Amino acid sequence: MLSNSRPRQILFLEHWLRAAAAADASQTPSPAAAAPPPSAAVILRSWADLRDPSADPPRLLSALLTLSRGRSALHVSDPQAKLLLSLLPSSSPDAFPLVLSLLYTYLRKSSRPSPPLLLSILSVSSSFPPSTHSILLLGALSASPALPASALSPCLDHLCSFLDSSLPAIFRDADLLPEFLAGIGYALSRLEDDARLGKILNFLFRIWSAEAGGIRPSLSHGLMVLRLFEWCTSGFLASRSWSRIESLCGEISANRSKSRGNFAPLLVLMAPAGVLRAFRSNRVEIDPRLRKSIEESISYVAECTISRIGTDSGSNVSDDSHVLLQCIAIGLAQCGSISFNASVLRCLCLSLLNEVFPLQYFFRMSLENVNENSATCKAKEHLGSALFKEAGAVTGVFCNQYASADEVSKAMVENHLWDYSQEVYSNLRLAAWVHRGKSDELLGDLEKIAEAAFLMVVVFAAEVSKHKLNSKSSHEFRPEVSSRILVAFSCMEYLRRVRLPEYTEAVRRAVLTLQENADSCVSFVESIPPYTELTKAQGSIILERMRYIWSQDEVQTSRILFYLRVLPTCISFVPTSLFGKRVAPTMFLYMQHPNEKVTRASHSIFVSFVSSGKDSDQDDRVVLKEQLVFYYMQRALQVYPRITPFEGLASGVAALVRHLPAGSPAIFYCIHSLVAKASDLCGKAMSEDPTMWKNWEGSSGPPKKVLDLLLRLIYLVDIQMLPYLLKQLAEFIIQLPKDGQNALLDEMYFQVAESDDVTRKPVLVSWLQSLSFICSQKKASSTTEAAEKHGISVPNNDSLSWNRTSARL
Repeated sequence: MLSNSRPRQILFLEHWLRAAAAADASQTPSPAAAAPPPSAAVILRSWADLRDPSADPPRLLSALLTLSRGRSALHVSDPQAKLLLSLLPSSSPDAFPLVLSLLYTYLRKSSRPSPPLLLSILSVSSSFPPSTHSILLLGALSASPALPASALSPCLDHLCSFLDSSLPAIFRDADLLPEFLAGIGYALSRLEDDARLGKILNFLFRIWSAEAGGIRPSLSHGLMVLRLFEWCTSGFLASRSWSRIESLCGEISANRSKSRGNFAPLLVLMAPAGVLRAFRSNRVEIDPRLRKSIEESISYVAECTISRIGTDSGSNVSDDSHVLLQCIAIGLAQCGSISFNASVLRCLCLSLLNEVFPLQYFFRMSLENVNENSATCKAKEHLGSALFKEAGAVTGVFCNQYASADEVSKAMVENHLWDYSQEVYSNLRLAAWVHRGKSDELLGDLEKIAEAAFLMVVVFAAEVSKHKLNSKSSHEFRPEVSSRILVAFSCMEYLRRVRLPEYTEAVRRAVLTLQENADSCVSFVESIPPYTELTKAQGSIILERMRYIWSQDEVQTSRILFYLRVLPTCISFVPTSLFGKRVAPTMFLYMQHPNEKVTRASHSIFVSFVSSGKDSDQDDRVVLKEQLVFYYMQRALQVYPRITPFEGLASGVAALVRHLPAGSPAIFYCIHSLVAKASDLCGKAMSEDPTMWKNWEGSSGPPKKVLDLLLRLIYLVDIQMLPYLLKQLAEFIIQLPKDGQNALLDEMYFQVAESDDVTRKPVLVSWLQSLSFICSQKKASSTTEAAEKHGISVPNNDSLSWNRTSARL
């Protein structure tokens, strides 16, 4: 944020302007080590040296340097000012500007400067060499209320002469600009003559006028101009000088600027912004006519900027246009919202996308210079810039402009934002893959900028949803916008770190619209990246040269996870053919993703689809459901328990047995696959822990979970499927060792005893009795075989009963 010091409390205006320029980190010079201020004793000794007639020039220069170094805490009295004035004629070229600087301190800090002393300073000012120190001194002199009115005109004439003489120096060295502007600011604060006001402001226009050979504008220059006019206007407001405010605004208006020979868009833009900021910070209501004139100036510069840029998205604009876009953004962020103007809205849009969040520029630089530090330095510089720090305020002004815009302008900036989101996704995906583990610092800085861009997109999308996804507003309701918002959010999902109310509200409105509009739902599903794009590094030479692993692409995974979470809310509107073509391949792919959140979401999609139905294509939907079950069971069980979460598997199995037609081959296959998986898991578990069955009741391992699911299916499957399920369970249990049989039989006895299913309970009781008998006969058979091996004869009276029970099972 820029400095919030009250303008009228500023002692040294040039320091305030320099601080405003320094807020733009890209223009900040490398800081020098600040010397500690001199002590009071040292200051007193320096004044004594200045009074000493025998002091040689080096000693005088040292004393002046010491006093200048302590200027911030120094108070110069009238006698000391007279002493300094007496030193001027004999001062060396090195000492002369120091004396002027101390006299300037006297003028700015003295509450009651001596009028005769001020006149003395004015009388010798004609001998001053043209310099910024001379400009500051004469500017402060003209601003002093103690200067007699009769002396003001000669003082301003001298100042104008110095300004004119100093312009070439400013053109050569822009570092002198704060002092030059401060001198002008001091003069403007006391001016009441419109003719002289125009003359002094003309110097400002010449600074940045291309016709006059002026300097190239920059954001730091714009910030100084804004602060300068804020300071001047605040002074006029404090003294209630309304006529002077109107005169000032008239001179910087668009109409007056057009008639000038030296046109400086930077000044015409930032000066009105400074005036508006002064009214805002002082909480003074501005006259509507004056506000209209000021806003017209800002709009005029915006129109000139857009005409200069043309119809492109702002990627190929000139350097001057870049600066104007930056200044429009930060100027409006500082002064607050203005009336809607199509060019202002578009400038704010381009500024946000290309200046505040110039991610495409940084991505391109980082990928072109993978082994260099230039991208890292540029990214850090941008993170500390005034423009980036004002991103939230710029976004707020942009949304306010959008709220008042016409339909064409709204659609234009919406398209820019949605396209920008997709560009960020593509480039961030590439940058993350290339820089992860190699240039983590650079990637971290890029992600910080991208996270702020995500917040901007969210706030804007929330504003769009208020206007275009509100069914009560029939004239603005645009259901197709819902899919564009959701697609943009999917592209930026990787950057979502916190839950925002604006994000939640925008998603809620968009999803509700999808649920009521089939076309929007189809559009959203069609935006899912195709399977080949998800699994192969397409469209990037850099990725094609690297070994690409789809499951390690975090940016892409975040996007797909967003789709997987949203799709269940509108699955019934997704046509069967589209689901099979676009959703199913992605669902099955991410069903084996190592991130559990992603696999859970994939299973949720399957559950939602199997549970859904539409009368129009019910038959086709059932056919696809049955086809998907076979591959679902393969994919899910193939990586269980390593990847597949049991809850996801259980919900998928429960959904398919409930919603597929009774007797469906897919259900048979599901039961068969689960029994085969249970057998495999139990076999492996027993080889690792032969005593597993003794602790079966308290177990929570994968074998126990799968068997519990099979037992649950007894009460879920259709009655037509029950015989096959019981047969499969019986064959599995019979193959288990005695401890395993007893553990499962005890568990099933307990479940049947607790069951209140009057249809299944009789069948299950009879089945369990038969199964228990078979298991006991299997044990007896095993005993007989062991006895026969030892030559012992065992009667086989129960063979007929055994055969009957097996047939019954």
